[in-house]
Amino acid sequence: MLLAAAVAAATNYVEAQTTDCFYVFGDSLSDDGNNNLLPTLAKYNYPPYGVDFPSGATGRATNGRTVPDYLSQFIGLPFIPPFANTTGSDVLKGVDYASGAAGILFETGKQMGDDISMDAQITNHGVTIATVIPKLGGVEATKNYLKKCLYYVNIGSNDYLNNYFLPQYYPSSHIYNLTQFADVLISNYSRQLRALHAAGARKFALVSLGSIGCVPAVIIAANVSNGCVQDINTAASIFNDKLRVLVDQLNSDFSADSSFIIVNSTAIFSLNPNFLGFKIQNASCCKTVASTGLCVANGTPCEDRNEYVFWDGFHTTEAVNEIFAESAYNASNPDFTYPNNIARLLSSSPSNTNE
Repeated sequence: MLLAAAVAAATNYVEAQTTDCFYVFGDSLSDDGNNNLLPTLAKYNYPPYGVDFPSGATGRATNGRTVPDYLSQFIGLPFIPPFANTTGSDVLKGVDYASGAAGILFETGKQMGDDISMDAQITNHGVTIATVIPKLGGVEATKNYLKKCLYYVNIGSNDYLNNYFLPQYYPSSHIYNLTQFADVLISNYSRQLRALHAAGARKFALVSLGSIGCVPAVIIAANVSNGCVQDINTAASIFNDKLRVLVDQLNSDFSADSSFIIVNSTAIFSLNPNFLGFKIQNASCCKTVASTGLCVANGTPCEDRNEYVFWDGFHTTEAVNEIFAESAYNASNPDFTYPNNIARLLSSSPSNTNE
């Protein structure tokens, strides 16, 4: 009932809040097929992934729809195609550039194989823009179009889980303490967001890091019998504090025509009462491979998927994604989004998005 109420609330609000275009950047929480043809272990284009998705296993790291899938629905757009396969799609409506295992830093996640880092995703967006310019009649017309689009970015978790906290592969933890490493990430992230702004983006929804020390694969790897891996949650908290400072700075620097908001993952998961209905919060729905935390190929997942927070060792179920997307889109709780929710971000004109 709680889930149904959340969906109804989103649907009722959504009809009045739409946009023409939606561009997605990030990691496996948003990837919808960009890793399918890459030489990497970080791919999700096989059963039981997609067991509840209309097209089956497409490369989404969950049983059904991702958060961007739900946001697309809320804002009146079709599912956004992956950059790797936009054939037959209208890229004016959006492209998903996200890549499993990717991070803010280029080297993040490379122990699993290739991925498309945040810098490479921005380069790919430039390729998209180049194809759009002639359709819209020039550079200025394109920038005027892009300023209406939603830019959704969810990245940074892998810079910890697949970089800093893997000292056997990466030197980061030997070079930086947690505060210093967060500074490195935020400095690079700031540069990347400013590059997107220079390309024409004006409406940004940035997702903070969740309690990544509480995901099943991390708990198992750390051999924690009760609770979460606190060092990893502390790292995420340090990053999130600095992300808020960055968002304030960006909103100050570009106050005339732009808006940056934060979707607070930790607050949504800890304070949204809709999550109280999930009975299984620290185990995965599918049987997982110990070395990767991903689903065993062709395995049989749990039947009661709406009662599980986690689909595999790292990624949430469709039911969780739906509630998270609704919270990000239409949150009335100021702890969930800062300084506005996505609906208000979209409904505001470029000149008053920070009101």
